[in-house]
Amino acid sequence: MKQPVAKKIAKEMTIHGDTRIDNYYWLNDRENPEVIDYLKDENSYAKEAMKETESFQKELFDEIVGRIKQNDESVPYNFKGFTYSLRYEEGKEYPVYSRKKIDRPEGMVDFLDGNKLAEGYSYFHIGDWEFNNDNSVLAYSTDTVSRRKYNIFFRDVKTGNLLEEVIPNTTGNVVWANDNLTLFYEKKDETLRSYRIYRHKIGSSVEYDVLVYEEKDSTYNVGVYPTKSDKYIVICSESTLTSECRILDSDNPDGEFRLFQPRKEGVEYSVSHQNDRFLVLTNYKAENFRLMECSEDETGIDDWKELLPAREHVLVEEVDTFRDFFVVSERENGLVNFRVFNINESSEYYVKFGENDYYASIGNNPEYNSTILRYTFSSLKTPASVYDYNLITKDQKLMKQQEIVGGYNPDDYITDRLYATARDGVKVPVSVVYKKGTLLDGTSPLLLYGYGSYGYSIESVFRSPRLSLIDRGFVYAIAHIRGGEELGRGWYEDGKMLHKKNTFYDFIDCGEFLINENYTSRDKIFALGGSAGGLLIGAVINFRPDLFKGVIAAVPFVDVVTTMLDEDIPLTTGEYDEWGNPNEKKYYEYMLSYSPYDQVEAKDYPAMLVTTGLHDSQVQYWEPAKWVAKLRDMRTNDNPLLLHTNMDFGHGGASGRFEQHKETAMEYAFLMRLLQQKD
Repeated sequence: MKQPVAKKIAKEMTIHGDTRIDNYYWLNDRENPEVIDYLKDENSYAKEAMKETESFQKELFDEIVGRIKQNDESVPYNFKGFTYSLRYEEGKEYPVYSRKKIDRPEGMVDFLDGNKLAEGYSYFHIGDWEFNNDNSVLAYSTDTVSRRKYNIFFRDVKTGNLLEEVIPNTTGNVVWANDNLTLFYEKKDETLRSYRIYRHKIGSSVEYDVLVYEEKDSTYNVGVYPTKSDKYIVICSESTLTSECRILDSDNPDGEFRLFQPRKEGVEYSVSHQNDRFLVLTNYKAENFRLMECSEDETGIDDWKELLPAREHVLVEEVDTFRDFFVVSERENGLVNFRVFNINESSEYYVKFGENDYYASIGNNPEYNSTILRYTFSSLKTPASVYDYNLITKDQKLMKQQEIVGGYNPDDYITDRLYATARDGVKVPVSVVYKKGTLLDGTSPLLLYGYGSYGYSIESVFRSPRLSLIDRGFVYAIAHIRGGEELGRGWYEDGKMLHKKNTFYDFIDCGEFLINENYTSRDKIFALGGSAGGLLIGAVINFRPDLFKGVIAAVPFVDVVTTMLDEDIPLTTGEYDEWGNPNEKKYYEYMLSYSPYDQVEAKDYPAMLVTTGLHDSQVQYWEPAKWVAKLRDMRTNDNPLLLHTNMDFGHGGASGRFEQHKETAMEYAFLMRLLQQKD
């Protein structure tokens, strides 16, 4: 089958005296039948190119799904007089939520069945759900398009019937006030930016909902949440660099929100309520954040008093409040520890963990009066493990560890944290996992994963699908490159804006390091990244097309300049603080110098599998489609170049717990086909 060839329609785009020609701009119209036909042609070509691997893909899919426990249930938790649980049933894709009154003998009662709600939809996702305080009404939200636009529904608990009011085009988040009648929610604009907070009264028409706050600055998103103490409702506007919160007594939902601290350029803060004070986590005069406190009445920045000072090598990431304790999640040298403060005894201590490369996260702790901290621990070889930690006695209990069907022994695997030296002398952490017996003499294949944007830390957590690679001799590696926040706020700042190329260079240098250390070789190293990680892959193969034998770019953000110049595209204006505003010449020129689509050249490229979703709300499908079309036209070799567009889904792919792994199996088969490896 001949590879598809997209027609060229030249579009000139001029700014700052520079003119770019985009021959594939016409693909930006999903309503154009020619566009759909082109995407289908690419899908047919990819299917034909992968035809000889179809049975192997089926084998991989069955293997991956076969490790998933079909009948599975979460660890129950208590909240406001009820015990809650989530379960999955054999052969079914979506969760079922249930609850029962605490200390009552009767069994759990289902209140939300994702499988029933998903009937008739190719995509389905439950966004949020919450009961009001008197348990008379359940509010929940669903997305059936994969554009992250949720409808909010209300169900009468006593009758089980849906109420007439349905709220469309929301973020899915639902927040009840204490009066049991009032619900706050977030609306999205045409670019999918969360920009308005509304108040809805049960029993009234949605058209009469009251706008309580509108964020008019297009670089900000706005959200609403309740404090864990249930005393306040908080509205928070956030850009990449700046925060501004407003508070309202939850007993007075019709009142006016009070400004907590006016936005101050470059100052980020978040607020938690505890007893008669607020805890404020902020970067004010603290690059790696510090913890402050203030009274309920005097909340301005000049009233904040320091509880936990900033430290150069410790990032303060999160605070969870209890009536008598608060727990701070800190990251040092890329690894998380918990710092527990007992406010009655004015004492503190650390909860630390044993492995040399792991991730621990504060879990679901909704009960304000509890003395139990629930947390999750995992590593590249340790399945997700849920612990209950007694904050008084310091005893802990393993409540559940993810079961791998068919048997799994973590002692059969080796993990390590290595450090690659980047070209500017910076030490970049690299996490690796491989099976005992895997040769580290340069003969083993290796898959290197990276992201490196938005200050998002890529954690060393267990993923059972990876076993299908690792058990076949692959080394799996994560490059903790700059642009993430693994090594503190400075690690993020040094990989964004006019420092963005550090992200790409770090990844290249990590790849070279792994080759030089004999974890793999040049003809057996592969790369994977998605979304902004797809940008990473696109930039890296322009800079070093010879480094990787093959790459997978999932939903890749590759048309950086054009997208960041189009304020009608979702997420654009809110990301000027991440990438820069190309309406300013210095940012335009810098972004243009690494933008994968703009920097495609007539040269050899590695084998490539590119995936996207027609309904993607984060990275529009046309970016990878245009990129592949341009690569087909300009590259000078004939390595596999495949574009797979999921015509039913968006940024996150398929919604079901099994269905999503069809794409995983395709990706793994692509890698192993390049190695001519069939089993």
